[in-house]
Amino acid sequence: MSNAPSPVRHYLQFTDLSADEYAHVLTRAAEIKRKFKAYEKYHPLADRTLAMIFEKASTRTRVSFEAGMYQLGGSVVHLTTGDSQLGRSEPIEDSARVISRMTDIVMIRTFGQDKIERFASHSRVPVINGLTNEFHPCQILADIFTFIEHRGSLGAGGNVLDCLQGKVVAWVGDGNNMANTWLQAAELLGFTVHLSTPSGYEVDQTVAGLRSNASYKVFKDPQDACRGADLVTTDVWTSMGYEAENEARKKAFADWCVDEAMMQAAKPDALFMHCLPAHRGEEVSAEVIDGPQSVVWDEAENRMHVQKALMEFLLLGRVNV
Repeated sequence: MSNAPSPVRHYLQFTDLSADEYAHVLTRAAEIKRKFKAYEKYHPLADRTLAMIFEKASTRTRVSFEAGMYQLGGSVVHLTTGDSQLGRSEPIEDSARVISRMTDIVMIRTFGQDKIERFASHSRVPVINGLTNEFHPCQILADIFTFIEHRGSLGAGGNVLDCLQGKVVAWVGDGNNMANTWLQAAELLGFTVHLSTPSGYEVDQTVAGLRSNASYKVFKDPQDACRGADLVTTDVWTSMGYEAENEARKKAFADWCVDEAMMQAAKPDALFMHCLPAHRGEEVSAEVIDGPQSVVWDEAENRMHVQKALMEFLLLGRVNV
C-alpha cells in the first residue's frame, strides 16, 4: 500500500477526481465488492474513524457509509443536526478544525454546497459530499459503476471507462443536484446526457460548472430525450428542502413520469436507474422500476462499494492488492 496522499484530497463534487482516478476507484470498487461477496476480510482502514454529519435525513447514505467503514475495519461517529449544530452554535470553520483533529475522514450531508466547501477548507482530513442541494457525486459514482457492471467490464485489463464512450444517458425530471452531477460526469468521462425538465426547472449550466454545452442536449418532450438512450434515469419531483413546492411540482411534472413508452423509445437493452426513494406513479411507473430493465437495487447496494473504494483512495492513495 502507498502512503496517504498529500495535500489532503476532498470529494465535494464529481470534478474533484480525474478520469484516470475514476478508472482506478471503479476498478478498486469491483475488487472490494468481490471480497465482500466472498466473505473475505479486508481491513485497510483499521483504527481509522469516519465522522458522518447529517443535516438532511438519510437511509442509503447512512447505511452505505456506516456499514462500509466497518467492513473496512474502521469505526464511525454519527452526528445529526441536533447534536452537531453545524454553523449555528459554532462556526462551520471551528467545527471543521475540531472534528478533523479527532477523526480521519468526514462525510457531510447538508443543504448548501457552500457549507461543505467552508468545512473542507478548514479540515485536516478528507471531506466527502454525501449530498448537497447542488451535487450528489457519490450517487453518480455508484450509478456509473452499476452501468459498467451491467454493460461493460470491471475485470483486469483495459480501461473500465471505455464502455461509456458515446453512450447516452437520458435525464427525465428536475434539474437538481443529480442532474448537475450527471452533466459533470458526462463532460469528464465522454458520454452525452439528454435532459428533459419542465419549464422553470431547467439545469443551470453555471451551477454545474461546465466548460461548454457539448456534452448534453435539451429536449422539451421527455420521450424525445429517451429516444436511443442507453440509460434512463430520474429522481423524485420534490427533493428535500423543497417540500413547500410539492403541489405545484406535481402539476408541473405530470408529463415527466418515466413509463413503459419512454423505455420503449430508448434502446432495447437500456437500463433504468433511480437514486431512491421512489414514488411509484409519480416520477416513475411501477412497471418500469419493478420491471426487467430496472437495476435500482444493484445501484443502491453499489453506493456502499464505491464509497469504500473512495474512502480507501482518499486515505491511502492508489492501492493495488
